[in-house]
Amino acid sequence: MKLALRIIVALAVLALVGFAVLAWLQPGALPQRGPREGRAPASDAATAVINRGEYLARAGDCVACHTDPTGRVFAGGRAMATPFGALYTPNITPDDETGIGRWTADDFYRMMHTGVSKDGTLLYPAMPFASYTKVTRSDSDAIYAYLMSVPPVRQPNRPHELAFPFNNRDLLLGWRTLYFREGEFKPDPQQNAEWNRGAYLVQGLDHCAMCHTAINALGGSSESKAFEGGMIPNQNWYAPSLTSNREAGLGNWEIQDIVDLLQTGASHRGTTYGPMAEVVYNSLQYLSDEDVRAMAVYLKALPQRDTEPPPTSQARLVSPGTFESGRRIYTAQCAMCHGEDGKGHPPAFPPLAGNQSITMASPVNSIRMVLNGGYAPGTKKNPRPHGMPPFSHLLNDEDVAAVVTYIRVAWDNSGTPVQPAQISELRKLLPE
Repeated sequence: MKLALRIIVALAVLALVGFAVLAWLQPGALPQRGPREGRAPASDAATAVINRGEYLARAGDCVACHTDPTGRVFAGGRAMATPFGALYTPNITPDDETGIGRWTADDFYRMMHTGVSKDGTLLYPAMPFASYTKVTRSDSDAIYAYLMSVPPVRQPNRPHELAFPFNNRDLLLGWRTLYFREGEFKPDPQQNAEWNRGAYLVQGLDHCAMCHTAINALGGSSESKAFEGGMIPNQNWYAPSLTSNREAGLGNWEIQDIVDLLQTGASHRGTTYGPMAEVVYNSLQYLSDEDVRAMAVYLKALPQRDTEPPPTSQARLVSPGTFESGRRIYTAQCAMCHGEDGKGHPPAFPPLAGNQSITMASPVNSIRMVLNGGYAPGTKKNPRPHGMPPFSHLLNDEDVAAVVTYIRVAWDNSGTPVQPAQISELRKLLPE
């Protein structure tokens, strides 16, 4: 019995590690639609459904997982590395032999709603069916119609490379019992239409909680901990809490700042980098102004915690030598963009003084930005974003620790010091 439990737990962890995998595609890279061979052109009504399905597929960021960076769009084959082997995403083009060309709308809805494939196979929850179950039948049918309209790609699905017993999908029954609740989204009659639309998108197609909720010891996420932040599995980025005003809590944000961050990737309150930048790039920039605002309204209304004033500066925890070293490096390398006073020049160059993403308990994102650099996403409303250069080749571990420590405690910031050993671990993730 104990062995079986260990297997279920391990498999659950395995199944979740791919939640935040994102693709690298050019803007507008979804395939051009056209009538499939042997089929008549779609009517105006059918075209409208297909267009809506394309929009919803972007909202769900389907392209991110179902497209290999070097492959054809929606043809699958993207490797999702796990400690137990590799998962490979399936072909969802309408090819009859290797894709979903023989699926019906009922088959597709069953997969979206229950996490069960056409042949009865249980899907690993790397496919976010625990969120997609909230998608309405009409929206599922529209996505299906869109996928049936894209060019079919003859590309066999690559088998997962999982060792026994992790290749036994029946063990997913334990995970589903604990963490999967089937059911379409039900509007809250106590809320207005805008809030409910935002809730539908955030909870369903956009599956925001999958990154912004910590995974527990059993490999699942507790609904009571939703949106409270956590490390993104297999990504080594921290998705901040959307409910804590000491992290990315949005209760004191203006709606427009939330809208800008979601839709353009940059706002006067902050800028997206890493996995969230790719979500904006692949998905959120294509949503309508009304839908992005609805998401912002819902997110801002999330119950807030840690509403009391943050702790005062933790500079007393930093040795004078480390603080001075960090200050010198900051002045030489960072002040030109972020200002001597840390106030930056938003939205192009985000502020560091009073920036909650800098002072979070986890310093991983700040460290990775100094090491890796990065750009906010290039979007329709921000086509030429400003970027930050990498400093991994200029600064050693002690230097990075000093400058990250400095920005976390200077200007009355309430962060805590970081150590060179933390830098060393994250430096291992840099491409060779």
